[in-house]
Amino acid sequence: MAEKRTKADKLERQTEQLGKRVDRHPDEIEKEPSTLATKSDKPTVLIPIEQQIQQRAYELYEQRGRTDGHDLDDWLQAEREVKGTQANAAAA
Repeated sequence: MAEKRTKADKLERQTEQLGKRVDRHPDEIEKEPSTLATKSDKPTVLIPIEQQIQQRAYELYEQRGRTDGHDLDDWLQAEREVKGTQANAAAA
């Protein structure tokens, strides 16, 4: 019989995935170009989504005063924000 997955199981999987992402060298990160359109005359530079999330998570960490222990929260919040921005841009 299949076991019911709990929130703790989901959080554990996310933590493991985050650990795998953080441990990789920047050259090993998949190059998934962003599809966000900018509203400037400058040439568009596509940044891989994982790099955007990493950058936003670091910004959240700095906003909190660089207190440790919130890395997963920062990563998940950044992921929601970046993916939400992309979804909004795609819908427009």
